Amino acid sequence: MQRTSPLASVQTPKKAGALSGRMLDPVKEPVSHAEFVVSDEMGRNVVSGRTDPFGTIVTTVPAGRYHVAVSAEGYIPHRVTVTVEESALASLGEVTLQLARLPKLPGPGDWEIDPTHSSIAFTARHIALARIHGRFNSFAGTVRIADPVERSAMHVLIDAASVDTNFRMRDDYVRSADFLDVDRFPTLEFYSERFVHKGGTRWAVTGALSLHGVTRTVTLDVEYLGIGTGMQGEARAACLARTELHRDDFTVSWQKMLARGIMAVGQTIAVELDVQIVPHN
Repeated sequence: MQRTSPLASVQTPKKAGALSGRMLDPVKEPVSHAEFVVSDEMGRNVVSGRTDPFGTIVTTVPAGRYHVAVSAEGYIPHRVTVTVEESALASLGEVTLQLARLPKLPGPGDWEIDPTHSSIAFTARHIALARIHGRFNSFAGTVRIADPVERSAMHVLIDAASVDTNFRMRDDYVRSADFLDVDRFPTLEFYSERFVHKGGTRWAVTGALSLHGVTRTVTLDVEYLGIGTGMQGEARAACLARTELHRDDFTVSWQKMLARGIMAVGQTIAVELDVQIVPHN
């Protein structure tokens, strides 16, 4: 670490100093949009942000001693302690972030979702009120892992009538012909043949979601958590997947719910899948 004074072109308030550094990958290319957190000796967050397109951090803080943590997808987190002096620049210099060891991917073959250790949840907002949290209690799915993984496919079926928001009156209405119309459309279905590696443990899975008789293209933002062994010695792989749906895309209306005095949800619904898969028997 190097300190330079006077502070050149960086303007700082009284009793403050500046902190800078540049994050590089192992081949000396900048790591842009890496997250950094500067905390005091009590562990309190003082300032946080992201590196610029050149991998650079520049921030001002009150003079003192700080812990700096830098993290980026696919890299081992970097941590350092630094003292920032009044009207001076504390420079971390050029920091080479080391590549993290990526988790092992599941082997080629057919895998199935283990519903006992998986969940499909959603969050919506009351109009002008707090959030509604819900889930689907009945679902099944298969994943065909290919070599390479980018050629994999998945198929998920969700029982629409299993919707559960912990409020019976609302659930009954969501199942009715005025909303999901589960008698006509008993399942939600997602099918994908497009797996794209976004770097590190991040993947994008794009496919067709059929809901309420309408099919739309949806992309899941997937965080792969790795593969391990279950209590019975079976292989297990896990991931978290998130997406956001717009009700109007699936012609789901809430006007009649309002007319009947049932609080409706907002335009967008956040969906989260916490999934474990096991080899298909």
